[in-house]
Amino acid sequence: MGYSVAIVGATGNVGREMLTILEELEFPVDELHAVASRKSKGVEVAWKDGVVKCEVIDSFDWSKVDIVLMSAGGDVSREWSEKIGKAGPVVIDNSSAFRKDPDVPLIVPEVNPDAVKDARKKNIIANPNCSTAQLVVALKPLHDAAKAKRVVVSTYQSVSGAGKEGMDELWNQTKAIYGLGDATPKKFPKQIAFNVIPFIGSFNEDGYTDEEAKMWAETHKMLDPSIKLTVTCVRVPVFVGHSEAVTVEFDRPISPDEARAILREAPGVLVIDKQEHDGYITPVDAAGEHAVYVSRIRKDHTVENGLVFWVVSDNLRKGAALNAVQIAQLLDETGTIKPKSGYRSLTV
Repeated sequence: MGYSVAIVGATGNVGREMLTILEELEFPVDELHAVASRKSKGVEVAWKDGVVKCEVIDSFDWSKVDIVLMSAGGDVSREWSEKIGKAGPVVIDNSSAFRKDPDVPLIVPEVNPDAVKDARKKNIIANPNCSTAQLVVALKPLHDAAKAKRVVVSTYQSVSGAGKEGMDELWNQTKAIYGLGDATPKKFPKQIAFNVIPFIGSFNEDGYTDEEAKMWAETHKMLDPSIKLTVTCVRVPVFVGHSEAVTVEFDRPISPDEARAILREAPGVLVIDKQEHDGYITPVDAAGEHAVYVSRIRKDHTVENGLVFWVVSDNLRKGAALNAVQIAQLLDETGTIKPKSGYRSLTV
């Protein structure tokens, strides 16, 4: 016996990816509901060998489902997640709406699976920011071995992090520039085609952006509040896949070879690190894959006990949809949830 699962925002980039990953990971789904706004009522989305039609969020009966994968943006989540949680199912929310809430666990299963014990406080679990997810998967095993004191991160974030509109803008601007058409920015504040933009989100009073603030707040909540972390987030003209240049200062010496050995044993990580052209990973290589890839591990000679490395992952997968489904697996494997349809033997 499996679960009744609803996906809110099933017509979006991440929602469609959630459908794909539920099938890829063979998560036990007995019933699948696609839920969206009124304008998407009846729209068909692919599920296994067929399709399901979107139902309207306003009139959906939440008491009939076990798990809700929420990927419709912060405003929708703030309006609906607590209502849905009170009706019984556990909401796994992909927005930033509840990440700071002390009663809502923020989870990356490879990093802090024990946080699932708090899932029933509000029946909401938060998915972290896409850039944070891949950072903490790579940082956690190293931090366990040699405590990270200070971390400096520069991100290279793909346009799919801004949704379908972001991907459309890169595509349309690229065509327009080659065809001498109109490349006026609409989604992004500046031209994204053949350019990079050192700004994501909105500016805070201290000059950092809220995207940068999310990364340090979420890393502190999931990993260790004592880590000093500074971030610069940059949007780049890549369709899928976020990259990060990471510098870490540890409390003891840790060599590149030791770091490679640690990361090779870490869950969710693949180390591709040779001093040759096929010895590092790019976003194109990571697109469609589940892993967080780590490359170019080397010593930072400017600080004591420093390492530098390169982290790449598919932001629509580990940064969003995959992590959400892995949280659902964690709920199942720990017995935190049971299907309404009856008892199911757990397979871990």
